[in-house]
Amino acid sequence: MFRPSQPVLDTVGTVVRLGLAAVWLVSGTIKFADPGQTYLAVKAYELLPDGLLHPVATALPLLELALGVLLLAGLLTRAAAIGSAVLLVLFIGGVAQSWARGLTIDCGCFGGGGQVAQGQTQYPQEIARDVGFLVLAGWLIVRSRTRLAVDGWLRSGRERPVAVQEAERI
Repeated sequence: MFRPSQPVLDTVGTVVRLGLAAVWLVSGTIKFADPGQTYLAVKAYELLPDGLLHPVATALPLLELALGVLLLAGLLTRAAAIGSAVLLVLFIGGVAQSWARGLTIDCGCFGGGGQVAQGQTQYPQEIARDVGFLVLAGWLIVRSRTRLAVDGWLRSGRERPVAVQEAERI
């Protein structure tokens, strides 16, 4: 049976990590740049009381940007992947409930959002896309080791014998 080598798996993980980082950085940047539209997108889901709309609309792009930066740097990769997975499951649930309730909204996942005309929704595509992103997060949860990652540099420092670390300080 073919088993990919460690370098191949590390390279695949790096591509996955950087791809998911790009998703969060693009999405978060677009939402952060237009907070009014982000507010309308959050409100369109009709899930939150009015008092939570502004805090969620403000926090969402910041959370996405934080996840993107962590993944880009390869810092706390597994934790960022778990956070990504949780957020993606919430997004999938939000879109699915909108579809089930007959709401006609754009998800606002990459800007925009809010009410759209009947027949203009793209719920199946939005759910499929987010499931694909969830698969990427799942890869990083299971196998967070990647190339060009701060995690790897930190790990390599911990894995050296104490005597070697002491000798390097001299």
